[in-house]
Order: sequence, then structure tokens, then C-alpha cells
Amino acid sequence: MTRKIKRGVKPKRGGREYRGRFAPKRKVCAFCVDKVDLIDYKDAGRLRRFISDRGRIEPRRKTGTCARHQRVLSLALKRARHLAMLPFTAKHIRDVSWAA
Repeated sequence: MTRKIKRGVKPKRGGREYRGRFAPKRKVCAFCVDKVDLIDYKDAGRLRRFISDRGRIEPRRKTGTCARHQRVLSLALKRARHLAMLPFTAKHIRDVSWAA
């Protein structure tokens, strides 16, 4: 069997049809830009930016932090949660869980 080649069809790249999409801008680590040496667990305002609305730690691909700072950040978030400076879960989830 031979396939017919259609005229005017763009070639496929990576298994999908190539549509000339642009590559997203590379995110930079906020801690590297600010030259932060120590990520403090007591700075709840800064740490709150790195947790989701459901209380989860945001991944590197979403926040743009480098691997080194992500490891330190997750440790600081866990310490802040343990000392009740940050929530473990979102408020709307806590309210619904025991109400039945």
C-alpha cells in the first residue's frame, strides 16, 4: 500500500501536527534572583506563594524554582505547617471533611 502525499499539509513533529507554536518563556528561580541564602520557615508571607489553594506544595515546573531551592523550600514549608504558621489543607476542605 502506498500513501498519497497531500499538498499544502505541514509536516508532523513529535507525533503532533506542527502549528508553529512558540516555546514558553523559561521561568527563573525567585530565590536565585533575590540571592537568598536561607529560606526561613518564619517568613510565612513568602512561603504562602509556593502552596496551592488546596494547601499543597507547588511543583518546580509551576513555580520555576531551581532544584536546590525547591528542596530547602519544601523543608521550610513543612516546618511552618508543623508550627501552625501555614495550613496543612484549605479551609473549605477542613470544614467539609467531618460534616456529614
